[in-house]
Amino acid sequence: MQRLSKILLYYKFLPISDPKAVMLWQRELCERLELRGRILISEHGINGTVGGDMEACKEYIKKTKEYFGKMEFKWSEGSAEDFPRLSVKVRDEIVAFGAPGELKVDENGVVGGGVHLKPAQVNKLVEERGDDVVFFDGRNAMEAQIGKFRGAVVPDVETTHDFIRELESGKYDWMKDKPVVSYCTGGIRCEILSALMKNRGFKEVYQIDGGIVRYGEKFGNDGLWEGSLYVFDKRMHVEFGAGVEDPGFVQLGHCVHCGTATNKFENCGNLDCRELTLMCPECASNPAKRVCGKPECAEVVAAQGVATQA
Repeated sequence: MQRLSKILLYYKFLPISDPKAVMLWQRELCERLELRGRILISEHGINGTVGGDMEACKEYIKKTKEYFGKMEFKWSEGSAEDFPRLSVKVRDEIVAFGAPGELKVDENGVVGGGVHLKPAQVNKLVEERGDDVVFFDGRNAMEAQIGKFRGAVVPDVETTHDFIRELESGKYDWMKDKPVVSYCTGGIRCEILSALMKNRGFKEVYQIDGGIVRYGEKFGNDGLWEGSLYVFDKRMHVEFGAGVEDPGFVQLGHCVHCGTATNKFENCGNLDCRELTLMCPECASNPAKRVCGKPECAEVVAAQGVATQA
């Protein structure tokens, strides 16, 4: 009988006096339970995604809660095979915004962050405040290519390190007096982003409790979310409700070369680039088309093709 496997997504902001000791304990725990994935630990808390046997995941939750206390774990389809290995590391930040000294954490979590809204409260806010409400994407801009909240502002960022520069650029000052709903995959990035925004003069900032994952679980394709959700493992993306066959599903992702609907990112064929780019299976399988779109990458890939033929 085949055993059930799952993937866990979780985080907890809590002061940790000895991150290295917690790291060693977490590594031993995961190795014993044969879980794989990625866990980051800092003086501010823990951030992890692990996959494996369902019973092992339950034991992992039990043992981790014994140290961290009450914390939320999100379950999703998948297994240890969705991760190349187990990685447990100590970092200055559990999400790399480049502001470890600015982040303040106490036993209740992040100090000075945005107001948490349940998924139903997000819809209620929009019903009451209408077009005044601004959805602000707290992810990398690439992720929004396949899914985002309807009408959302998507900052021009490649990594979380870019957010402070963007917030201080003046581009978003028009939002400072509006109700702003920050959102990200599971909620962790917005715990920090919302605090950074408030520190820079954004007056009314919210964050979605449990992130896009919880909102999608609640409303599927019948709410304010459109498209697919990018995830950082072998699955690459997940859908809500009945998936792409759902009548309410909105297709946002399209192949950069031929325009065919797709939610799959592929690495650019230029090994010095490797930029994740939306490509349909047909274009991705063509070595001449497996490029991100930059002319210099097209030239490199074309040269590789000539050398291979020779």
